Amino acid sequence: MELDVIAFAAHPDDAELAMGGTIAKFAEAGFKVGIVDLTQGELGSRGTVLTRREEAHKASDILGITIRKNLYLPDGYLTDSMDMVLKAVKEIRLHRPKIIFAPYFNDRHPDHIAASSIIKKAMFFSGVHKIETRENDKLLPVYRPEKMFFYMQTYEFEPTFIVDISSTYQKKKDALGAYGTQFYKPGNTGPETFISKMNFIDYIDARARAFGFHIGKEYGEPFFSEVKLELDIVNYFSNLEI
Repeated sequence: MELDVIAFAAHPDDAELAMGGTIAKFAEAGFKVGIVDLTQGELGSRGTVLTRREEAHKASDILGITIRKNLYLPDGYLTDSMDMVLKAVKEIRLHRPKIIFAPYFNDRHPDHIAASSIIKKAMFFSGVHKIETRENDKLLPVYRPEKMFFYMQTYEFEPTFIVDISSTYQKKKDALGAYGTQFYKPGNTGPETFISKMNFIDYIDARARAFGFHIGKEYGEPFFSEVKLELDIVNYFSNLEI
């Protein structure tokens, strides 16, 4: 199935945390959106692979995405080796998205950094004719997406653009709420982690409000582009509320 957008993530819940509002906004507009998790998050201190899978399924339903897949790469051991890159190349060629998203290339978690490099390499090599990938023994045609953007996780950056997610922020919160083993939930047992405290959810809310403020909206999600972006100034002006 061809998709319009793919958000690649190192772990289930990363895409929801970083760009859940944007994903929901794409889906509401009728675009076909996929999330491809590189790992199952099997090294997570709380929950299990099974519970994380169930939570990801619930979150996907809430966001309204078309496809969610997992590449079953080893959590905690991601590297930008060609073996791992080719798995992402295959997904790009199989689904032919116009835009892909990946983690920003500097972050607290080493897997996020590695995932960023994996997807950047996959973006390039998906368009190289002499690199072959197959699905059910069928050669996949060469294809390269038009754009690749990076989303923000723990470490902040100066964004290239900010997406207004005011209308979909509740869906983002509900999707995060689906991950009951990972984030704060009264009565949960298990070791306390960086993301399991109530103040982490408060921080996510505050950051969305702060980036929303930068664009005159209630909530926003920031993104970075390594290439220059065109602005259709006439269309932009025509849609301004004056």
